[in-house]
Order: sequence, then C-alpha cells, then structure tokens
Amino acid sequence: MGININDYTFEEGVKQGMELIRSERVSQVVTINPEMYAQAEKDEKFRTILDESEMVIPDGVGIKIALKIKGYNVQRIPGIDFARRMLEECAKNNLSVAIVGAKEDVITKAVNNLTNEINGLNIVYYHNGYFNDDSVIYSELKNYNPKLVLVALGSPKQEYFIYNAKKILLPCLMVGIGGSLDVWSGEVKRAPQIYQKLGLEWLYRTICQPERFKRIFPALPLFLLKVVTYKSKG
Repeated sequence: MGININDYTFEEGVKQGMELIRSERVSQVVTINPEMYAQAEKDEKFRTILDESEMVIPDGVGIKIALKIKGYNVQRIPGIDFARRMLEECAKNNLSVAIVGAKEDVITKAVNNLTNEINGLNIVYYHNGYFNDDSVIYSELKNYNPKLVLVALGSPKQEYFIYNAKKILLPCLMVGIGGSLDVWSGEVKRAPQIYQKLGLEWLYRTICQPERFKRIFPALPLFLLKVVTYKSKG
C-alpha cells in the first residue's frame, strides 16, 4: 500500500535505535498505527514524513494484522516499550535524554518516576507540550544536546515537530511516544498483561478513556477493509 514498515524484532529494533543514536544525523522513529495511515492518505506532507523516517515500527495491532493479511508475520513493537528500553540503553551507555510533551504535572511526575526507576538515567531537559513557538524548544534542545529525545505531543503533531527538527538539532534519535508519559507518570494505568499480549491495549484504553473512540473508529475497520481490498486487486 506504499508505506514501508521495518520488520525488526524488538531486540533488532533496539539495536538499530542505538546505531541511529550514534550516527551523525537527527533520526526519526515513527510508531505507526492505522490512524497514522489514515492521516497519510489525506496529508501529503505527513506521508512524506513516513517515507523519510529512519525507522517506522509496527505499534498498532491493526498494522500487525494488515501485514499478516499481506503474508508478513511481523512482530509488533509497542512504542511505549521501545521508548522505555531506549531510555534504559541510554542510561547504560551514559547518553543524555530529553523529553517534550504532556501537561506540566504529568511530565514532572514521569521524569521523577523514570529517574527513580532507571539507574543512571540522565534526563538533561524536559518541557511540557504546551508551547506556541517550536523554535524556542528547538533552541533549548540544541543547547542541551541530548542523544535521545522523546516527544509526546500526539500524532500528527509530534511527527511534524520531529521532522522539522531534523535540520536544526545536533545528531540525536527522536521518537514520537504519544500517551506514554501519562502511563509513566502514573496518571493512566497501563492495560493488564493479557491485553498487552493479545495486542488489545487500544481496546483497554478506549474502555478507560471513551473519548478515544472517535479517534480509533472508523480508522481501524476502514484501514483493514482497504488492506483486504488492496489484496484482492493485487
């Protein structure tokens, strides 16, 4: 359907992420789901962002199902787990981290929790997601020069923020992490393990946060319908 998705295992994805951190450029990781596909269909620039991202990993279960329909048995890599592992790897390798997004109390709690939970984690900068001038945040990030930047502004805003940073910041890896800070702060409880294993975290979160329903539907069923239709034409 025209969108390239990396078929890494979780460990391969982490290894590639670390290689990108050590590269000489700003690299972007997109944790793709069906809602992003729907956005790319109507937004040419967002489609360009997906095409030019250094990593596009299958976060949403809908993407995993779509790939299965196309004959690819790809491991789902939840963005929240990938980002957490990258934080742990940065702590082990003495690499600095920055986080942008969410409400002030949420990001403060998340930073405190992460610092307490991950030994050696060095968060050199964080800022809430409520700002009007991206250039101010870019300037501050450039001054602190973190090697990993997690951006929780929601999609597509976070993908645009990262994409535009590529020509401004010093070499680093930037990952869009959606609502991960809500979980790390303790404000939102993560889905039980059974939901995670079945790839149904989206369902649990929709039950807990009904306002998400309008965002997920009809994007997910329409996406899968398009996949099936595309297959029948192939």
